[in-house]
Amino acid sequence: MTERAHLAVVGAGPAGLAAALAAADRGVRVTLVDAAEQAGGQFYRQPARALGARRPEALHHQWRIWERLRDGADRHITAGRITHLTDHHVWCVERESAHDQPPSNRDQHSSQSFTSFTVYALCGPAQEEGVAVRADAVLLAPGGYERVLPFPGWTLPGVVTAGGAQAMLKGGLVLPGRTVVVAGTGPLLLPVATGLAAAGARVAALVESADPRALLRRTHTLAAEPGKLAEGAWYAGQLLRRGVRTLGRHIVVEAHGADRLTAVTVAALGKDRRIRPGSARRIPCDTLAVGHGMLPHTDLAETLGCTLSGTDGTAVRVDDEQRTDVPGVWAAGETTGIGGAALALAEGHIAGRSIAARLYGTAPDPRSWAAAARTRTRLRAFFAALDAVYAPPAGWADRLTDDTVVCRCEEVTAGAVRTAAGSLGAGDLRTVKLLTRAGMGWCQGRMCAPAVAGLTGCPLTAGRRPFARPVPLGVLAGLPED
Repeated sequence: MTERAHLAVVGAGPAGLAAALAAADRGVRVTLVDAAEQAGGQFYRQPARALGARRPEALHHQWRIWERLRDGADRHITAGRITHLTDHHVWCVERESAHDQPPSNRDQHSSQSFTSFTVYALCGPAQEEGVAVRADAVLLAPGGYERVLPFPGWTLPGVVTAGGAQAMLKGGLVLPGRTVVVAGTGPLLLPVATGLAAAGARVAALVESADPRALLRRTHTLAAEPGKLAEGAWYAGQLLRRGVRTLGRHIVVEAHGADRLTAVTVAALGKDRRIRPGSARRIPCDTLAVGHGMLPHTDLAETLGCTLSGTDGTAVRVDDEQRTDVPGVWAAGETTGIGGAALALAEGHIAGRSIAARLYGTAPDPRSWAAAARTRTRLRAFFAALDAVYAPPAGWADRLTDDTVVCRCEEVTAGAVRTAAGSLGAGDLRTVKLLTRAGMGWCQGRMCAPAVAGLTGCPLTAGRRPFARPVPLGVLAGLPED
């Protein structure tokens, strides 16, 4: 067991770092638990130290914000106010109830309603050793993960997620390939294509399924964030300067190749967002970086019993202080809804201040985070508008051939999933999983669940799991019996 901490922060991305700094600034002792070797999350992902990168800032924008976060964390770590546990993969957070406390001592939104929380993690590259951290309160900031919709050929070597290509470049200083097509939908595609092109890859095309004109219908909301619009315009200018073709209202229909990817076929979408006949074209490439937006990581929150909300019921519900409905548990960043680094920073700042006040038994002063709250409100509205624009194209599930693999872990095809929902009558994702094994593999449905939901018409509901990641039996056997 590590030294007891007042606050355990899960995730050292923008939200987790902002919350840890805000709480530590106010006297709270913090244990920051993160799966990466260095803080920063996906947005501020750093090259491995062994690579000796001379100019890591070339891979990022908003580098000065990262420097302030990094320097602030270093000061608190040196002073002993923050303990940073790197390469620690959290698999469960457990709470100990204080039912024996008199009702008068139970504050609905105070961590004092509970004796403690225990954060369980696997440490080291092999993840064969377990660590437990006790805390009075928990801030969940595990981030999000990419949504990828299958298509014929998507399992070929050379097909990667857009975020995966970005992670290879930022963290490993390597290109996923020499000739790249970036495709799918969402704001992430712009920085991925720009970064790859700047690093020396030939980006053959940026294939975006959304209609750029749809942004004009939301001008009022989007104009409230001129900085974000300027950022998007800068990316577009960089792509134009480097001669990257941008194909709006286009999708990847199929990936081609025998042993690995050699080309992709793309096609244009009509006004009904379905493929326009005769518009298919073939683009030679050795890499396809594809993604269709992001989904929040909610496993830990679900295990704790936190209520989920959002348009599809897959984000953690929080109040104005970033508190969940489980006393002692706060959440910030992508786990409460996808919105980028700036929104994550604002939410983390609010959460850290709220936690500090609640732990010391004082009511927080909303004026202390007024600027962050205004930023949070604007950015939530901004990204809600973007979500409407960057929705997956209509009819994508209908275009899947029956032999297209949907669940890669268990090699379940679209035909098997259709059979489960059709002749076998499965009406929810769990029943489809029991009938086909889709979602029973290593990723536990995180990758294939959106595709299975689209194929079957079942709602995309979060699957409550006792563990957020696979855990060796030896680690479980070594836990205390209580």
